Formats: sequence, structure tokens, C-alpha cells
Amino acid sequence: MNEGRIVGAAVVSHHPGLMQCEDFRRMMGAGQDSDLIAGYARLRARIAAARPDVVVVFDTHWFTTGYHLVDAGARYAGTYVSDEMPWYLHGVPYDYRGHPQLAHEIEAASRERGGFNRAIDHPGLGRHYATLNLVKQLRLELDDVPVVTVSSCQNCRWQHFLESGAAVAEGIRRSGLRAVLLASGALSHRFNDIDWKPTHPRIFHESNVSSPENVASDKGAIELFRQGRHDLILERWDTEYRKRYWEASGAHYLQMVGALGGAECRTRGEPLSEYENARGTGNIHLWFDTAAEG
Repeated sequence: MNEGRIVGAAVVSHHPGLMQCEDFRRMMGAGQDSDLIAGYARLRARIAAARPDVVVVFDTHWFTTGYHLVDAGARYAGTYVSDEMPWYLHGVPYDYRGHPQLAHEIEAASRERGGFNRAIDHPGLGRHYATLNLVKQLRLELDDVPVVTVSSCQNCRWQHFLESGAAVAEGIRRSGLRAVLLASGALSHRFNDIDWKPTHPRIFHESNVSSPENVASDKGAIELFRQGRHDLILERWDTEYRKRYWEASGAHYLQMVGALGGAECRTRGEPLSEYENARGTGNIHLWFDTAAEG
């Protein structure tokens, strides 16, 4: 069997406003839709060109304790309602395939490394919109592409996330599959207060992000992504990015880059959308072309 490989990766926004109808989004956007919607179409084209056998989603809403869990179900189907905001995000049907073989390969690789990735297959296990929004917007269920979700373990330091990602990469290698990695979440993730009023009529405008300091930090990180300088992001993690509170402590990005080689990774990131606000958080789609690495 040929060795599996990672054929593309992305940091992807999943915020719930993107699941609302176009008329609502345009109203909130002062007559213009979020560029993250057009960015999904750009990302779909990159994924199609990469021809993956499976998509791995690092989900910043699936919080676990003690283990990095990996979905091992064969299929997921149902109707989603968000317990976070059920008045706003509800009635979302979903029906997509998982990939049990890959989940178990990841667990086996992790155990051999002394790690904490574990496969879980429970019929009552809920879904989270950090996965489902991508399944819907990237049309993965329509294309019948299997999706494997990895959790964000909340009692971890950044090094633990890198190791989780490395185990994911080894599982992919052993599986013989072509995989695309999607780090589903925001950069800086500080919400505006409940009684906050927008400073710009276009809700998505970056001036509505929680603070100018967070915008500056996010844009600095985006520039480092462009340069492929993941080593510098990791070097500055404790002094800068952890203090900007990336979503889920940056679990999505850290696991993705861990799978791509950690501090040795030089894969450049290409923005596929504008940088936008979502209730104070900093959002963007970035594609990492692993085929062009080096």
C-alpha cells in the first residue's frame, strides 16, 4: 500500500453568521455579503484540485478533557440545533460519512508515541457547528467526502497540540489516504460585550474586532503565514498569541501545523478571504499548499 499524505491544509472560519441566509448576511454587511462566503467557494476549488480521500477537521467547539478524541463513526446523520444559540442556528440537516479506519490508525500511532489521541465511536455523540458549517459550506456531504473530526482537548499546553497533530499525520501516512486538514476556528477570539454597539455599519468590518491590538496581532500572524514562518509563530506563542486568546487556545492551528512538521514547517499560507469580524473575533480563510512546500 502506498503511504498516505497530506495534500492540502487550511485555517477556516466557521462562525454561525455564515450559516444565515444571504439576505440576512447582506443586511448585516451594509448591503454586501461576507467575503468569507466567496472564500468558501475559493477553498472548495482548492480542495477539489487536491483530490482528497478524506478531510480531517480540527474542531474548536468539540472540547474534551484528558484526550484528543477522533471521530471513528462510519456515518453521521441528523438535524442540528446549537445549544449555544438555538434561536439563531437550528434545523440544519446533515448526513455525511466518517472514516473509522483513519481514526483507529491515528489512535494506534499516538499510543506508540506515548500520546493521547483516542478514537471514539458512540451513536449518541453530538455534532458541533465548527465541523457542520464546513461540511455544509464546502459541500463535503454532497461530494461524499468522508470527514473525520478531532477535538480540542482543554487541559493541554501548545506542545501537546503539536504532538496530537504529529500523530494525526502518522495515522494518515499509515492509512494510504490523501487527506486535507481543516483547522476550523478564528484567530483572536475575544467576544464583544453583550450590549456592544458596532463601530462600523458593516458588521464584518475589521474595526468591529474586539480591540485594535487583536487586529494588529492577527494581521502579524497572517503575514507570518504568508511567509511560511510557523517557527516564529510558535516561538512567540506564549508571549503573544496565547495572550490574544486564539480560539480553543489555538488547538486547531497547532494541531494542523503539528501534522505539517511543527516548527520545521515552511508551508506558505495564501489568504482566500478578507480578514473579518464576527462578534469581536478575527476570522479569515487561509490555504496552505503542501504540494508547493519547499
